[in-house]
Amino acid sequence: MVETLFEDIFRVEEIDPDGKKFDRVSRISARSEQFEMLMHLDINVEIYPMYSGDKFMMVLASTLNLDGTPDTGYFTPGNKKSLADKFDYVMQGKLYRISEETREKQVKADMYVSFGGLLMMLKGDPSIAARFELDQKLFILIRKV
Repeated sequence: MVETLFEDIFRVEEIDPDGKKFDRVSRISARSEQFEMLMHLDINVEIYPMYSGDKFMMVLASTLNLDGTPDTGYFTPGNKKSLADKFDYVMQGKLYRISEETREKQVKADMYVSFGGLLMMLKGDPSIAARFELDQKLFILIRKV
């Protein structure tokens, strides 16, 4: 069974908070329900439209293989089932920065992932960030709920 590194339900709070910069890409600002994580995510809204108020499940995993074996990095067509079959939008990326900051006696961790130029920032509980490693390959999987 595949072990996910993080999963939660998010609600989109804002679309393009700093203004629209690209035609096909929007930056969503969303907050998770269970862990109260803040996420900024660049998403191709031409193929997967997102709107303010939308709720979606987001999963971060190190592999798409259901048996948990590491991903080879190559797509092999066939009838093999994967974690991606359960989601509508999937991207592969690399975690390139993890940092911590303390404000008003609260410690928050920031994780930054690049999905081929589409960026994600996930901010919140440092114990969640402890599950991740710098330069780790990650898959983000999204489906609306």
